[in-house]
Amino acid sequence: MRNGGQLLVDCLIALGGRKAFGVPGESYLAVLDALHDTNGKLDFVLCRNEGGAAFMAAAWGKLTGSPGLCLVTRGPGVTNASIGIHTAMQDSAPMIVMVGQVGTDMKGREAFQEIDYRAVFGTMAKWAVEIDDIGRIPEIIARAWKTATTGRPGPVVIALPEDMLTDLTEAAALTGPADIPEPEPAARAMDKARAILSEARRPVILYGGCNWTAAGSAALQAFAEASDIPVVNVFRYQDQFDNRSPVFCGEAGVGMVPSVKKLLSQADAILAVNCRFGENSTDGYTVLDVPLPKQRLIHVHGSDLEIGKVYQPEIGIQAGPNAFALALAQEPVRGDWADWRAEGRAAYEAALDLPDLDSPVDMGKVMAHLRAILPEDVILTNGAGNFAVWPNKFFPFGPKARLLAPQSGAMGYGLPAAVAAKIAHPERTVVCFAGDGDFQMNCQELGTAMQAGAQPIVLILNNGIYGTIRAHQERHYPGRVSGTSMQNPDFGALARAYGYHGERVERTEDFAAAFERALASKTGAVLDLNISAEALTPRQSLSQMRAAALAARGQG
Repeated sequence: MRNGGQLLVDCLIALGGRKAFGVPGESYLAVLDALHDTNGKLDFVLCRNEGGAAFMAAAWGKLTGSPGLCLVTRGPGVTNASIGIHTAMQDSAPMIVMVGQVGTDMKGREAFQEIDYRAVFGTMAKWAVEIDDIGRIPEIIARAWKTATTGRPGPVVIALPEDMLTDLTEAAALTGPADIPEPEPAARAMDKARAILSEARRPVILYGGCNWTAAGSAALQAFAEASDIPVVNVFRYQDQFDNRSPVFCGEAGVGMVPSVKKLLSQADAILAVNCRFGENSTDGYTVLDVPLPKQRLIHVHGSDLEIGKVYQPEIGIQAGPNAFALALAQEPVRGDWADWRAEGRAAYEAALDLPDLDSPVDMGKVMAHLRAILPEDVILTNGAGNFAVWPNKFFPFGPKARLLAPQSGAMGYGLPAAVAAKIAHPERTVVCFAGDGDFQMNCQELGTAMQAGAQPIVLILNNGIYGTIRAHQERHYPGRVSGTSMQNPDFGALARAYGYHGERVERTEDFAAAFERALASKTGAVLDLNISAEALTPRQSLSQMRAAALAARGQG
């Protein structure tokens, strides 16, 4: 006999759970008690806010391919965590959120902190369920693990009524996860896909998703290079393909550069692998016509629900990305498109070069330095804001480097993601890029990192404004600044209070030495970079945005 909390923890360990991120709550005390005896098998990472915990779990799932586990209390706890649930869904990242619930004898009365989780998270998560029979805990946990990791991966929310955790049961725990190989493509489908590509004059490969293996990525690269087809990644998934390859041509994401937009809009055949066709990767659904694109479309996805959801393909292939790539690599295609590919690659390489920026710390030069000195297995993270252009578009990712960045556009993701990455890989260099506004969304998770001994390097691009919104203001309401200027604390002092190395970097020429000190610090580092608000984007200043908007209105 054991209680439901012990049974739940035993099942998670059997499935492969190793870390659980969370904030304690009285609604799941029995689970916390069970975790008392699992050090080294399933460790509880104590976070400072449920939003930070959920971001860590989402990032863990994206980085490892195993569901990120998150434990939060009912009501306010899980509503705080909702930002991470939404991010995991948009990222297609495996995640399981376990949340306390009022006892079954109180349900439906609006008891203290009671929420109907299936109603609240039914459209935000891949699956939302509540356990109402203690004997079904193993069944529900096994299904949650399978649901989170197969098809289109995503988050699962499991509500745990208190009596389900404290009652006793003789139910047996799980013995391990089910072995569920990726669906493989049919031979007929592969033949048609190759025929469409062979008949093209301007083919493009568009890939995305976080559930690639090293073998799958290598196979896709081998096919693309042997076939000389340009490759573009969807928003914030450039790390799943070697950016140094001559066929890699850039990111289809926010601020889509003209060369990538040209590749997609002028392509006559697109092989889309593991893509859900989000707004940012289609430039607001404009580079392909909805629902019938002019381009011949081959859409490959592990979930049949994604195929044809937005765009009707000429052929839809339900297959996992790795199984499909391995089958594809067996036979390359040939065509007269070398110039098409070369033009796309040349534009990508040219975009890495920047003029001097009008800023005390020039991020173009900072990125050039980081490209030269960071190890090949570095992990970069970022939240949301204009600053994210630097790790997203000015750092070519090799096959061992990783990027953790939210497709949801959630501010505050970068620091928790960096903490999760450092916990998963303490031996690797982890660098978080954060805006000053973005950093303050979850800066308290410096405490989580300190307690877990997993302190990354944090670069704060401090320009004193909410940059993305200021840019929109200047474009639409030029000169009418409202609600986007900030007064910030001493970030270096804050970092030192949390046990980090912390310092302010005033000039570009001071960055290299400061970053060397950050790398040498055994307790992580926070570098507060003095960035001018004028240098809001790599190629257009804030004043230029305002002047262009005024000129368009005849006020220049």
